[in-house]
Amino acid sequence: MEPVTEREIRASFVNCTKGEAKRLSVPGDLATRPWDDLDFLGWRDPASPQRAYLVTPSGDGLVGVALRLAAPHAGRPRRTMCSLCLTTHQGGGVSLMTARKTGREGQQGNSVGVYLCADLACSLYLRGKKDAGPGARLHESLTSAEKADRTAAKLAAFLARVTG
Repeated sequence: MEPVTEREIRASFVNCTKGEAKRLSVPGDLATRPWDDLDFLGWRDPASPQRAYLVTPSGDGLVGVALRLAAPHAGRPRRTMCSLCLTTHQGGGVSLMTARKTGREGQQGNSVGVYLCADLACSLYLRGKKDAGPGARLHESLTSAEKADRTAAKLAAFLARVTG
């Protein structure tokens, strides 16, 4: 992913108003992000832990979506798999995140969900730049580039559900 600016990030959001995009918390460390290793930019809102944001390159520029985290599952901790990068995490390492749909459906309160790494570091997990612990990554015969392509395709399918 190419480096992006705060202005580009705010302009990319498709499922919130311009006012909401203007008020959302943008990461302060954009200059130090490992852009070459990122397929998308994802972050959690430090002021509101139940909010997360995701911005990804698209054919038309950038597409950003505001996400809400579902309430954590009560009960015995178990290992859960991220839908994008296929990394498994113990306990709360994976969260159900929902995005309000765009257009009329979003205005009616409709949303779509996906299970994602709670820290949104999927790109780093699939490249081995971040470790989720023993047994978190299953052995695959795919190259890193093929894994990144698979993750990008899964993300594009999710975004199509948000915008479609």
